[in-house]
Amino acid sequence: MRYGAHLPLIDFAGPGRGQRVLASYAATARQLGYAAVTANDHLVFQRPWLDGIVALAAVVEASGDLELATTVSLPVVRGPVALAKAAAALDVISGGRLVLGLGPGSSAGDYEAAGVPFDERWPRFEESIRVVRACLTDGAPPFGGVFYASVPALRPRPSQVGGPPIWIASWGSDAGLTRVARLGDGWVASAYNTTPARILDARVKLAAALAQAGRSLDGFPCALATMWTYVTDDTRVRDARLAELAAMVKRPVERLSGMVLVGSAEHCADLVRRYTEAGIDRMFIWPVADAEVQLERFMQEVVPWVES
Repeated sequence: MRYGAHLPLIDFAGPGRGQRVLASYAATARQLGYAAVTANDHLVFQRPWLDGIVALAAVVEASGDLELATTVSLPVVRGPVALAKAAAALDVISGGRLVLGLGPGSSAGDYEAAGVPFDERWPRFEESIRVVRACLTDGAPPFGGVFYASVPALRPRPSQVGGPPIWIASWGSDAGLTRVARLGDGWVASAYNTTPARILDARVKLAAALAQAGRSLDGFPCALATMWTYVTDDTRVRDARLAELAAMVKRPVERLSGMVLVGSAEHCADLVRRYTEAGIDRMFIWPVADAEVQLERFMQEVVPWVES
């Protein structure tokens, strides 16, 4: 299992306090041994939400050699060409460290803000993936890789035709996994919309879909994103964090409590271990408070339990 740290894009800490420490947070993740820093995407939300690609660009230097991943960006809402242009810029300035996760998004509010009908998201998403890949691939129509060609001296992947890897998001439906197999270089699942048992079942379906496409599940990235995290032995603190989180994501506390890493190190390690056994090879945690302290607690208290 490789671990990534999701940037604190939501203002859990109060007005501006949590979001002003992006560079420090990324540096802490690097020092603690995380493999990636990640960010996702909303145009509108019930709380202030920093732009994901801008946030990742802000931590390019502080993140050292860590992967920078979007988990995920919304090409239908953003516009696939504009999103590809921003992704290419981030890939170049980071020296080729970008993993571009793409998803349709599940928020009708984002689509309304962008002036795009929400019920058209699925066919538009499939087409947008193709457009994004065309923009980032050498010699492919309609853009022929011009987003990279404008800065040949900084080009990060001189021997790689395909540009940054494109991972496709799916909650695990048959149609979604077929889309991942046809169009993606990896799969991004949503932590608070799945379970280890569902992941295990979904990977069987994904393997079959990949085989139909002449591909293999071996070496195919299976990532779990938006894993809300708060390690604590204090049950009152745990319950308060779960209640706050449940209200924000509109899930019952009793359902959410078994799906997120909020609680004791033993509880968190058990869930991580079960996801590892189900076939998840990358997990991106998102502390809901005390961000840098929680990065350290997870790596020093939870990971040893997982590996024991």
